[in-house]
Amino acid sequence: MTDRTPLVSLGDLTWDVLAKPDTMLLPGGDSTGRIELSGGGSAANLAVWAARCGFPARFTGKIGLDRFGELATAELHAERVGTDLLLSREHPTGVILGLIDRRGQRAMLTGQGADWELLPEELPLDTLRGAAHLHLTAWSLFRDPPRAAALLAARVAKEAGATLSLDPGSFQMIQQMGRESFLRVLQDVPFDVFFPNDDEARAMSGHADRHAAMDWFRAHYPQALIVMKLDEDGVLIEGPGQARVQVPATQDRAIDATGAGDSFGGAFLAGWLTHGDAVRAAGLAVQVGGWVVSRFGARPPADADLHERLRRHGVTVAR
Repeated sequence: MTDRTPLVSLGDLTWDVLAKPDTMLLPGGDSTGRIELSGGGSAANLAVWAARCGFPARFTGKIGLDRFGELATAELHAERVGTDLLLSREHPTGVILGLIDRRGQRAMLTGQGADWELLPEELPLDTLRGAAHLHLTAWSLFRDPPRAAALLAARVAKEAGATLSLDPGSFQMIQQMGRESFLRVLQDVPFDVFFPNDDEARAMSGHADRHAAMDWFRAHYPQALIVMKLDEDGVLIEGPGQARVQVPATQDRAIDATGAGDSFGGAFLAGWLTHGDAVRAAGLAVQVGGWVVSRFGARPPADADLHERLRRHGVTVAR
């Protein structure tokens, strides 16, 4: 197939409600703060950031036939992200509440909406067979549905020649599901890239030390590139043909960590799928991730600073 879609991201498209209180929330109390409403979802965010980095991306998933779904879809299209969407009358569009503390760290409460109800028979098989790369998040694997659909999507895309990546999504959900159960779900999927953060690497490997965790990943997934996100310590990378290397983070001050991993992943895939250099791709990705955490929300409006960061890494995007 000659006209393959460079990147397809499958999973969650939600409506995000982000709140950063000015003071500590107390039972029965009131406080002021900042609230942001926007489209979200890890898989959708990654597609947006790949597109913002000049890389064609498509999203596929399930949303409710409601106003939140309409708004979230319109935002994707405004970002030049193509879509294959299943519309549900039985389930609403998922909503995520994100509470941001003073250090910019976030705690997320995920409402289980239509994105959790994707079924294998609903998959857009032509899109999957035409994907050059398929990205999944573990939010599509923590329960069934949508697990069976996600695993089938990976199999269909891989058999058609695609590469695969996975963001493990949530250390807390891995712990709740059980480490061994989570690893059994992954054991038959030949992922080419993993994007664990520090906490997820510990949850999957059972090792607190990041280098020991990397050793575990390399032993268990020897054919995969491991891209371990370490917040202010940057990113640790190792894979077939790629020696272990740590790429430093930026000096951006963290305001809100929401979407940092998704923006990093989208930028990384945009670079790596273009030129195949993991270290160079990580250099772009830490700049994008640093820009995101220094602003509020997962998809802040692009500004001159972002465009300059992209330009320095060889990315020119139409404004």
